[in-house]
Amino acid sequence: MIESLLLNLGSRDVLSAEEEGHLRAIIVKDRYFVAGEDLVSEGSRPGYSTLLLDGFAARYKVMADGSRQITALHVAGDFVDLHAFPIKKMDHGIVALSSCHVAFADHGDLKAITERMPHLTRLLWLDTLVDGAIHREWIVAMGRRSKRAHIAHLVCELFVRLQVVKRTRGASFQFPLTQIEMADVLGVSVVHLNKTLQALRREGVFIWENRTITIVDWERLQEIAEFDPGYLSISREPR
Repeated sequence: MIESLLLNLGSRDVLSAEEEGHLRAIIVKDRYFVAGEDLVSEGSRPGYSTLLLDGFAARYKVMADGSRQITALHVAGDFVDLHAFPIKKMDHGIVALSSCHVAFADHGDLKAITERMPHLTRLLWLDTLVDGAIHREWIVAMGRRSKRAHIAHLVCELFVRLQVVKRTRGASFQFPLTQIEMADVLGVSVVHLNKTLQALRREGVFIWENRTITIVDWERLQEIAEFDPGYLSISREPR
């Protein structure tokens, strides 16, 4: 059930048979969510952390005027709230953007890992550090990149992350977000988003249709985005 997590962690270091077996033993409960349903609610104090097995989910904050800002996108293999274990109270919500299959790791079991399995602890810690690195890239994109470069960077990032967990098909991947949800990611109006997407279509770097993104010119897309995947720490080395 947790193959996507094993692929994610295994892209950064080698898991021992004991570590893999322990993860399989503690992540056993699962559940399905429909699009629009909260996986984790803001203000809650969950006693478990949620692993996304399949689907797309997003971290978000809602403003007083009802507008929403999406602050992260999650794909298969992501622990969407591993940080809830030490933080306790959630300061944001996590919503399903598509049908989502998730599993849960009890915080008591995670605590036992930190006390008994130092290498696995470091790999799970790294998972939250990569979340932080992605947040930094998103802040840079929001504040300093053009919206054209911002969209290109997001497409590059998702393609690499989904490749790791074997959710791409050639140069294509499923992308179930609506344009309204995409505008919430970028912090722009739907009109602005449409104009920028049209410009990228004219450049012929990727196609977004039928909830699928197909990359046509990977080299040019990376050039527009100034994309360097180093921040994703996808290199297998001792941790």
